[in-house]
Amino acid sequence: MRVVVLGGAGNFGARITRALRDDPNIELLVAGRRRVPISGAEEVASVTLDIKSSGFASQLRSLSPGLVIHCVGPFQGQDYAVAQTTLAAGAHYLDLADGRQFVADFAACVHGAALRADRVAICGASTLPALSSAVVDELKQDLTGIDSIDVVIAPGQRAPRGRATLAGVFSYLGRPIPVWREGRWTRSWGWMDLRRVRLDCGDRFAAACDVPDLELFPARYPGVRTVRFHAALEFAIQHLALWKLAAVRRIGLPLPVDRWALQLSDLAHRFDARAGELGGMSVRVVGDRNGQRLRRTWHLTVPAMDGPEIPCIPAILLARRMASRDPFKAGAFACTGFLTLPEFAPAFAEWKITTRTAEEAA
Repeated sequence: MRVVVLGGAGNFGARITRALRDDPNIELLVAGRRRVPISGAEEVASVTLDIKSSGFASQLRSLSPGLVIHCVGPFQGQDYAVAQTTLAAGAHYLDLADGRQFVADFAACVHGAALRADRVAICGASTLPALSSAVVDELKQDLTGIDSIDVVIAPGQRAPRGRATLAGVFSYLGRPIPVWREGRWTRSWGWMDLRRVRLDCGDRFAAACDVPDLELFPARYPGVRTVRFHAALEFAIQHLALWKLAAVRRIGLPLPVDRWALQLSDLAHRFDARAGELGGMSVRVVGDRNGQRLRRTWHLTVPAMDGPEIPCIPAILLARRMASRDPFKAGAFACTGFLTLPEFAPAFAEWKITTRTAEEAA
């Protein structure tokens, strides 16, 4: 299968390229606005391709792709032209989208085109919601119901940060976030709602972020009353700075924080010398088993520099399955239910990612 990786030289695209380059079932082609060599993947063919150009559709069709992996973020504010163009070219589609509405509305907007093309289009093949939903599916086994889901991601301070990722994160700083809490929709605020969390990589402050899980999980897990997501940076002073910026933006002052992504990233790098060696993630569910209320928590730790490998793993696993002719139902879907947690185990072992699960009475 010919696999075209859009943004294949970027922070995530290059990692996917390196992972897929030796698969005997894959003919890999890296695409970007300009040709950039990828460390460790110099032998991979590349092509100049701009998703915003008027000739994108004809150029992509001329490549005869079997699968297109879209890594060109930020996805906040994007439309579905790349997915629809991919399907029109007769190819399957995957993306690493983390934009809440982009992922939540994807199926409704793209499903018809995917059915007509008899191809599958999968959105959010990344940490959220692909890995997070696989963890919840594992934790909820033998529980008669789930009351709450709580996800925390704690990136390593020294982990490489792509410009698109930062722009996406800052786009909702100080903006209202609809959240499902105590069985009803209420409101939180981007990079506010600070709380202290305990993770295997250390205790940290964590702040609310706008992610697909907040929209998808209340529907995917009927009966759940509360769904929360927080990001936990390593240094409290960074959270305090973002909280202050969020507060200023919340009251209506027009701070173009999303355009300051590179400058804020440069400031954050000044903390690297004092940073720890690990990043992490936790997923916690509270539910019932035989009348007993239980709290189950899945913990992950990752070497700080290798944290960005995690968002790439779902797309890599799904691309390999497609290339091996593992059949997929035609249509457009958010990436929930496509992967089970045990399927992540080989990749976790490769990157020295460790996990454990704890259970206690709630």
